[in-house]
Amino acid sequence: MTAPQIFNLVILLLFSFGLNVPLGYLREGQRKLSLRWFIYIHLSIPIIISVRVTFGFDWGIIPLTIGCAVLGQIVGGYFNRRRVR
Repeated sequence: MTAPQIFNLVILLLFSFGLNVPLGYLREGQRKLSLRWFIYIHLSIPIIISVRVTFGFDWGIIPLTIGCAVLGQIVGGYFNRRRVR
C-alpha cells in the first residue's frame, strides 16, 4: 500500500467511526429493535460504502469499516448513558 492509500484508509476509518458516534448516541435512547433503532444503526452504511468506492478500496476493507462503525456506535451509546446519570 502506498502512502496516499494508507492516508485514504485512515480517513475512511475515522469517517466510519466519527459518523457512527452521533448515531450511536441517538440509538441508545430508542427501544431495541424499533424502527428508529434500526435506522440509527444502518443509516451510515450507504454513506460509508460511497466513500469506500470513491477512494477506490475493494471488498477487503469492509471488515475494518464495519469494526470502526460498531466501535462508533458503542462509544456514542456510552456518551448517551453517561449524560443520563
